[in-house]
Amino acid sequence: MNKTIRRASVFCLLLVLALLVRATWVQFYDGKALADDNDNRRGAIETYSRPLGNIIVAGNAITGSTRTKGGDLAYKRTYTDGRLYAAVTGYASQAYAPTQLEGIYQDLLNGTDTRLKTVLDTLTGERADPGNVLTTIDPAVQKAAYDALGDKKGAAVAIDPKTGRILAVVSTPSYDPSSLTDANTAGTAWKQLTADKDKPLTNRALRQPLPPGSTFKLVVAAAALEDGLYKNVDEHTDSPNPYTLPGTVRPLANENASAPCGNASIRVALQYSCNNVFGKMAVDLGQDKVKAMAEKFGFNDDTLDVPVRTYASVYPSGMDKAQTGLSGIGQFDVTATPLQMAMVSAAIANGGKLVSPHMVSRITDSGGDVLHDYDTGASTKQIVSSSTAEQLQSAMETVVRDGTGTNAQIDGVTVGGKTGTAQHGENNSKTPYAWFTSFGKSDSTGKEVAVAVLVEQSDAARSEVSGNGLAAPVAKAMMRAALKS
Repeated sequence: MNKTIRRASVFCLLLVLALLVRATWVQFYDGKALADDNDNRRGAIETYSRPLGNIIVAGNAITGSTRTKGGDLAYKRTYTDGRLYAAVTGYASQAYAPTQLEGIYQDLLNGTDTRLKTVLDTLTGERADPGNVLTTIDPAVQKAAYDALGDKKGAAVAIDPKTGRILAVVSTPSYDPSSLTDANTAGTAWKQLTADKDKPLTNRALRQPLPPGSTFKLVVAAAALEDGLYKNVDEHTDSPNPYTLPGTVRPLANENASAPCGNASIRVALQYSCNNVFGKMAVDLGQDKVKAMAEKFGFNDDTLDVPVRTYASVYPSGMDKAQTGLSGIGQFDVTATPLQMAMVSAAIANGGKLVSPHMVSRITDSGGDVLHDYDTGASTKQIVSSSTAEQLQSAMETVVRDGTGTNAQIDGVTVGGKTGTAQHGENNSKTPYAWFTSFGKSDSTGKEVAVAVLVEQSDAARSEVSGNGLAAPVAKAMMRAALKS
């Protein structure tokens, strides 16, 4: 064979092999990436070619699907009481990536989860019928929180201490997920929502840690009792009033100047929310011991899924003694989500045991067969001893009965709580945050609930902003709804 022809033949063969390799690469490697690309409309066409599975609350679907009028997307997502449940569901949009439970369980809800496939589906390559997500949300508690927060900017979470089931997740102001479902109209709604200074798309209950103020004193008290710094909640502490933070000349002031805070016991210090006691206590314990206790409750954990990934609540490191003192009253760089503070109360109410919080009980296939049961898989950790938990319960009950949390009292229910008013802005120049974290136990049924409420902004005058005035009534409404027999 002519050398030139032979070389040309070899070159052509190499070109054919290169094309085959490239075609194989595109088909088996790049193919999935191209199919999953958000800009590939074929994926959206397939997803919305038929109804999605549903998110269920107390046996009722709070989502649905409806036929569209023309276009290549046959169905779009719909929501029942969308604003009420937005912090739970998130949204499934023809134009934007899904969020919250819609995003976590996207494959289950659109039928592409491999656990849904039957043998026939596998053979034919057909998409399986979609599954459903069954939540732990109690509609009465959810509505009580939403209604009580009203037009205030804030958030609330309720947990069953014994099971870890999340009964309510509310963030206000809310939004209607239905406004984002249709590709033809979602863009306008998206611009309005993202431009809103109140950030309605932010899930304040799970994903916006803010200074917890005096509610964090529960963590410091737990550290002091567990460490043996004080034997019980009625032992007098070493707490001069006024107390000057180490290395400074400015006393750590108390909200109530006439409160009996000098050398007050933990019970009295929680009752009157004495800053001098818990600032000094944090300094005496040292930041490492306070941090260790905070982390046992869940602070500094950036892997907490409920199953939505939550933002980590933070207890900082590298502080000097003055900063450690401020951290003891929930200031400096300490931050917490309402979920985190509900976890603190839940562990205290449950004898010191924290059951992993979760807002999905089960996921099922289209026929109702359970694919995963989150209730039976919930883990339990001993955070503090039962003795410490019992003492803190008693002290929190004093707060509600005779202290700063009287607005949370409920007839027939033993309520314990802790108020908080966290400074906001440079030199406390902005409206403070109002907090309340609590537990309630029905005297007749023994049923329990733990709640945390944050009011970030309201129409109340600055002088009227307090955990008892703004947040405790919301917690009361939620506890009452949860404990109805």
